[in-house]
Amino acid sequence: MNFEKEDFLRTRFISFLQQLDPATAPRWGKMNVQQMIEHFADMVRWANGKVKHEAIHTPPERLQAYREFLMSDKPFKENTKNPFMDEQPAPVRHKTVQAAIGELHEELIHFFEVFERDPQLMIRNPFFGDLNFDQSIQLLHKHALHHLRQFGVEPLTA
Repeated sequence: MNFEKEDFLRTRFISFLQQLDPATAPRWGKMNVQQMIEHFADMVRWANGKVKHEAIHTPPERLQAYREFLMSDKPFKENTKNPFMDEQPAPVRHKTVQAAIGELHEELIHFFEVFERDPQLMIRNPFFGDLNFDQSIQLLHKHALHHLRQFGVEPLTA
């Protein structure tokens, strides 16, 4: 278990988002700051089980390689495609970036509560398969760093 990654998600990620200027242009991709935050909240809903996935969309012969990538320190590539997302970013759901951050924070709290109630829980991710708590932390952390870098934030160099 990587307590630093868990701690980052519990205590530091939201503060990085709160410090991010909503007008910051992305280094890559089409999402603006608020769309990225709302997208991340959606991904946390995958990880906390609010959004259920029956199928694993990764071909079985590639799943092991995907899981090895997940557990590595290799970052997601810029412009990584998510087949569940449209070519154009979804319109924002919230009136403000702060409201979007509030929603994300609530989803992260729920994520930790779900696994505190059932530490043996496995939740299906459509790309990486059934993930336990540690694997889910790894994925959320990797994903968080990806989107922070998208907007010029390098939390691991600070």
